[in-house]
Amino acid sequence: MIAAQDLHTDFQCPQEAESQLYSDADLEDPDGKNAKTGKGLAARKGKRTVGGDKAKGGGAGKLPGVGRANGHHKENGMETMSLFEVVKVGKSATQSVVDDWIEAYKHDRDVALLDLINFFIHCSGCRGAVSGEMFRHVQNSEIIRKMTEEFDEDSGDYPLTLSGPQWKKFRISFCDFIAVLVRQCQYSIIYDEYMMDTVISLLTGLSDSQVRAFRHTSTLAAMKLMTALVNVALNLSINMDNTQRQYEAERNKVVAKRANDRLELLLQKRKELQENQDEIENMMNAVFKGVFVHRYRDSIAEIRAICIEEIGMWMKLYSDAFLNDSYLKYVGWTMHDKQGEVRLKCLTALQSLFYSRELGARLELFTSRFKDRIVSMTLDKEYDVAVQAIKLLTLVLQSSDEVLTAEDCESVYHLVYSAYRPVAVSAGEFLFKKLFSHRGPEEEGLPRRGRQSLNGSLIKTTVFFFLESELHEHGAYLVDSLWECGSELLKDWETMISLLLDEPVPGEEALTDRQETALVELMLCAVRQACECHPPVGRGTGKRVLSAKEKKTQLDDRTRITEMFAVALPLLLAKYCVDIDKVTNLLQIPKFFDLDIYTTGRLEKHLDALLRQMWAVQDKHTDTEVLEAVSTTYRSLCNEEFTIFNRVDIARSQLLDELVDKFNRLLEDFLQEGEEPDEDDAYQVLSTLKKISAFHNAHDLSKWDLFTSNYRLLNTGLQNGDMPEQIVIHAMRCTHYIILWHLAKVSDSTSFKNDMVTLRKQMRAFCLVCQHYLNNINTAVKEQAFTTLCDLLMIFSHQMMSSGREQLEPLVYAPDSTLQAELLNFIVDQVFIEQDVDNNSTDGQQDDEASKIEALHKRRNLLAAYCKLIIYNVVEMNTGAEIFKQYMRYYNDYGDIIKETMSKTRQINKVHCAKTLVLSLQMLFNDMLSELGINVDRSSSAFCGIKELARRFSLTFGLDQIKTREAVAMLHKDGIEFAFKEPSPQGEGGPPLNLAFLDILSEFSSKLIRQDKRTVHVYLERFMTFQMALQREDCWLPLISYRNSLQVGGDDDTMSVVSGVSSRGSSIRSKKSKQATASKRKIPDEESSCSSADAGWLSPEQSMQTPVMMHSPHRTSTVVRDPKKTRPEDSYVPAYTLSTEQHPHQHVPPQQQPQHHQAAIDYNTQVTWMLTQRQQAEACQQQERISMHYAKMRNHMQQAIRRGSGLMEDDEEPIVEDVMMSSEDRLEDINEGMDFDTMDIDLPASKNRRERSELKPDYFDPSSIMDDSVLNVPMF
Repeated sequence: MIAAQDLHTDFQCPQEAESQLYSDADLEDPDGKNAKTGKGLAARKGKRTVGGDKAKGGGAGKLPGVGRANGHHKENGMETMSLFEVVKVGKSATQSVVDDWIEAYKHDRDVALLDLINFFIHCSGCRGAVSGEMFRHVQNSEIIRKMTEEFDEDSGDYPLTLSGPQWKKFRISFCDFIAVLVRQCQYSIIYDEYMMDTVISLLTGLSDSQVRAFRHTSTLAAMKLMTALVNVALNLSINMDNTQRQYEAERNKVVAKRANDRLELLLQKRKELQENQDEIENMMNAVFKGVFVHRYRDSIAEIRAICIEEIGMWMKLYSDAFLNDSYLKYVGWTMHDKQGEVRLKCLTALQSLFYSRELGARLELFTSRFKDRIVSMTLDKEYDVAVQAIKLLTLVLQSSDEVLTAEDCESVYHLVYSAYRPVAVSAGEFLFKKLFSHRGPEEEGLPRRGRQSLNGSLIKTTVFFFLESELHEHGAYLVDSLWECGSELLKDWETMISLLLDEPVPGEEALTDRQETALVELMLCAVRQACECHPPVGRGTGKRVLSAKEKKTQLDDRTRITEMFAVALPLLLAKYCVDIDKVTNLLQIPKFFDLDIYTTGRLEKHLDALLRQMWAVQDKHTDTEVLEAVSTTYRSLCNEEFTIFNRVDIARSQLLDELVDKFNRLLEDFLQEGEEPDEDDAYQVLSTLKKISAFHNAHDLSKWDLFTSNYRLLNTGLQNGDMPEQIVIHAMRCTHYIILWHLAKVSDSTSFKNDMVTLRKQMRAFCLVCQHYLNNINTAVKEQAFTTLCDLLMIFSHQMMSSGREQLEPLVYAPDSTLQAELLNFIVDQVFIEQDVDNNSTDGQQDDEASKIEALHKRRNLLAAYCKLIIYNVVEMNTGAEIFKQYMRYYNDYGDIIKETMSKTRQINKVHCAKTLVLSLQMLFNDMLSELGINVDRSSSAFCGIKELARRFSLTFGLDQIKTREAVAMLHKDGIEFAFKEPSPQGEGGPPLNLAFLDILSEFSSKLIRQDKRTVHVYLERFMTFQMALQREDCWLPLISYRNSLQVGGDDDTMSVVSGVSSRGSSIRSKKSKQATASKRKIPDEESSCSSADAGWLSPEQSMQTPVMMHSPHRTSTVVRDPKKTRPEDSYVPAYTLSTEQHPHQHVPPQQQPQHHQAAIDYNTQVTWMLTQRQQAEACQQQERISMHYAKMRNHMQQAIRRGSGLMEDDEEPIVEDVMMSSEDRLEDINEGMDFDTMDIDLPASKNRRERSELKPDYFDPSSIMDDSVLNVPMF
């Protein structure tokens, strides 16, 4: 392929061109290790001859007489597989393939090299082949140009980018082939000044190509070739050292024993090795300067990643030559790459260096220079990069404790609370290495377990870290982060219990109350992690399948936890009985017990002790959280599958009997007539009611019949109005639980009819009571009543009959209009309020950030509860108008909830949703009139806010206008009726009161297809008079703009008509495809015009124009157009026509002029003509501006394509055209509503490779690849 006389030129030019770059980038090795000796590639170009004493006609491993055709072997007329096909199939071992090629090379090196050259060409996806004639006489660049023309125009794929197991295997085989080829040739062939020169020259030329396939494939080949040469150089270096030692040992012998001939042999061998080493270094320099220096900053991220990955291998394999600042700087610079894939390769390359302490010690200068960048990459937007950055810092920490400062470590510490688990686990490993891996000499003799053990001090350190992080509710995240590296420490529950129960020894500092609380929380989190074996909520996709080993570990841990805490938990509860936080966490531990161990381990006495402590806890506490924890623990222990059930059930029944008897007794005294209840009685009733409510949440208390007592309590509160709010709230909760347990019983098929009747009465009576409490003066009571009502309405809605439960139909409860109105009023009054107002309404609540967030969270829950009723069709959809109108004002607080509600309602019924949206706009418009008066200022902030809200609403309809066609049309219908509903306050002749609403309604005009615009326009004219059409005052501008939005831009939405069938998959647009598209556009046009004419809200009689009212003229540009590009408007009949003198460039056939418009034309002809001329003049000016803007943009686009037409990359053609297509879309969006017939951007057809002869020198664009900070990075 490459002639001898061409080699010198092909190598010399790139080197001369790169000499300046090499010096500018400070690439020279200061020690001169990589300098050329004059014996390398550039110095040996003229020594090669073609042919010579080689035998002719030989093939690769074939006998003489074997010829070649198109890169394939031919033997006796039979075509054999090429080298590319052999590697692609992968059935032959790489070693045997390389051996065959070497034999062929020894037989005829030109033929073998030609096969190797075609191998690289074919691996790039090129269908062409280099012939022997081209190999001998054609320049390198000309060969590459001709091969470029042989690429497949229809596809940009090539072997390295193809998916599938075959091509993944091919990539591996491709790399192995290069490595084995160099390894097998390392003793002779690579030094023949022919094979390596040709291959390196070819790969260097291909790597400079603008064709991505050539550049990608050759770069990978060159980098793998370089790695193989590094291995050869390493072996030569080792052999030289061995030879030198042998020579020194022989020379140091006494003269009598010294062998001079051996010295001469060793000296000659060392000289040969040195010459070979120099040649290998020259080859490596050629590859590094010719390929790596250019391609490490290539525009393709995958190519850059290949370069960085391989330079990391060179530094690791041959650290003496490559592990210096001259090469490390490329890795440091590329850490600023904008692609995560490249940054990831930089970090993995550095990790391989820091794994070795010897190599890590030589990276001090690099670490000090780029440490800040590595630390900042722990917050990388790509999680994989962040994980590897943390792992790299962990290796840096292991190599030296002094490199990372306290600030650097703290930036990693907080990542243990990351929601992305791999990041958190890596940060946990870093934390563990930093805080727990250093043991002093005084800690060596400590016991393994207990308070005085080494784990005791480490557990204390963990508690201190947890408290300093001030994220106490995230203890589960901290435990999960440390679990993989410190599970042994976190499972040392014996030491944790000892720290809590044992007294500190003299001289030991005891844990504070805050530290003990944190330790209890971490202990609970560790117990949960060991028993559940999955990450906490928010950090993981779900439960994974455990292996057999993990299941065994889980069972062993659960057994240890039960045996240990069955004894210690009663003691811990007795010690911390009055502490709310500690008791709440401790009572959650029994739900992880293996309850069989109580029986098998003869631990019944400890169970009795636990039940006694639980009774004492509920007796001493009235806090809801503690009581619910006690109730949940009873539920966990009351499992009928275990033998301890009877013992626990008896204790639970005794406790509940006592609570119910006490509650009934206190209630009688509390509700006794004629006596004023004191605060002590109210407190006793409230505390007992709290306990009963907490137990009723987890246990069925139906046999105690608590509904009557609670209903009586609530009814008395309504009558008297002086019931304490907390009693009312907990009575509502308890009654709610009663009804739910009753429903669960009735849902059973064995239930009786009387039970269903009783439940129906109780449910309706309770809902009525809650409805009355919506008007209570206390906010907390109203919120509880509202939440309870929303839950009951959802549970007892019509959907409860689904899944074969038709027998529950009598229980269905639909809210009446009064209840719906009261629920909506509650939302308006309690949710859509300002933050300051809400803070003032709370009783003594501090105005701090935490309280604001908590209040906002409560209001969001209330709004979500009501929106759920709308979504599930429990309340009327139009009630959502009051919520939708707040979308803009409260966007930051409730925008996501309101937007999701609109989306769900649109899925239920598009038309009703559209009516609700326009109703919300009408409400806002009426509110504005009531505040600002009847004279609407369309520049006011209130009006602009409504208009902006309408624009946001229009965006929610999406791009497919066919699906939303009916909904948008009905929206316009309601809007038009509202605009003309109220007469003019100025009397006859003035604009209607709500006329300005048409300006708001025009925001939805772009969502109408062309046919519906005409239909809506006809419907609008029903409400107009002839005088209205002639008005041009400012007060009539909304009508004018709305009419224009329905008339102009009719051609813009053609793409929306065919949006469902149009395709943008092809990147080549020919005239034939344009004609096909145009023909497709006519079909929905005709169908839609028919359907729109028969719309339900516009009868055929109404669609006919009255003699008094006439159409506004259709704006038509006077720009001369090509008749072939003029879009036919067969389905559109203009309102009236003008003579050919007025429109010299447009001709209207007589048969298309409707006769029924002639009377309207003759009527007041002068006024009509003036209006027409004015509108046409405006349309002409506007169209000319658009045409100039379009021509300029199109010219720039075409120039951009021409600039890139030379050897454009296969994957860049669709990128350019996609950009142009998106520009077209933007033009259509910008000019939507403007007056022009059509705007078609003609994309040029993809040019043939033969026409693309201009080569770009490089693809590097620093601003598109790296951050700005890397461009100014100083050298070492």
